[in-house]
Amino acid sequence: MPNTLPLFALVPAFALVLSGCVAPVQPAAETESAPTETSEVVTGPTVVTTTTVLGSVVSDILVCAVGDDASLSVLMPIGADPHDFQASSEQVAMMSTADLVVSNGLYLEEGLVSILESLEADGAGVLELAELLDPLPFAEKSLEDHDDHGHSEDDAVEVDEHAHGDFDPHFWLDMNRMALASELIGAELATTMGDETLAQCGVTVAEEIRAAEAGVVATLASIPSQRRILVTDHESFGYFADSYDFRIVGVVVPGGSTLADPSSKDLAALVATIRSERVPAIFANTASSSAVAEAIAAEAGEGVAVVALFVESVGAPGSGAEDYITMMQSNAALIAKALTD
Repeated sequence: MPNTLPLFALVPAFALVLSGCVAPVQPAAETESAPTETSEVVTGPTVVTTTTVLGSVVSDILVCAVGDDASLSVLMPIGADPHDFQASSEQVAMMSTADLVVSNGLYLEEGLVSILESLEADGAGVLELAELLDPLPFAEKSLEDHDDHGHSEDDAVEVDEHAHGDFDPHFWLDMNRMALASELIGAELATTMGDETLAQCGVTVAEEIRAAEAGVVATLASIPSQRRILVTDHESFGYFADSYDFRIVGVVVPGGSTLADPSSKDLAALVATIRSERVPAIFANTASSSAVAEAIAAEAGEGVAVVALFVESVGAPGSGAEDYITMMQSNAALIAKALTD
């Protein structure tokens, strides 16, 4: 059955939105997370989002604007890596009939790029957000930059095969940009549906995100300036570092995708950096394996911890990161603890 739930089934917790998200979609008998049948007729917006992070914000907008008179579907399940996600044929059909498909863009959803392009060419409503939010360039793009960090030309080519292009798609790790995204989503839904309430609710949700950001900033303020250094699983924390005054000194997987493979030279250089910078923690990703990060931490020694953050997916029920705001609050608390202990 389609991975779709009327919005009345999603209130009050966003976790309920995601409880029906399976990829590929399976019949109810084959998965515990399949949605239940309903005879309710939904007359409001039908929206599909690609990631759980976007699903959280869109859910809040729809609940604010139309209550249960809407349908929201989230393609990716909780904990999915958006870089290697593939949509089922049923999910593609669902996107083609939705009033609006909300995607991240800038090649985050690598397996959906051609599908989204085809949908747009056929006249479907697709909103790709990242390119609209003053995207940041990746820190290292040129061969010279790679050479300066000990990579060969072949290494740089391999990195670029799994890079997103010139710009970083991970905008949601800057809460102000996500607030702007909420306003854009509300405005697009209002235009699509002819209901200005949707735009107003986009602004309301944006205000909630900005208010929560003040708490995140306060949590991070406990970290001394000399310890505000990050090593992450891949190049995904550029927006976070830029917005909240951190310095990124290394990544486990080169480039902006989790699909690249670090070379032995990359890993040796990272171990040396961790030692020289006295890095206390490597920040891993709940959406991908932390095995390489664990190996690097063991090699670096001196009690280097590996801390899993909610980077590209919200958390499961009970995780304390079930929606976008609590995800960012949880990450801030984990980072602060790791860098101050």
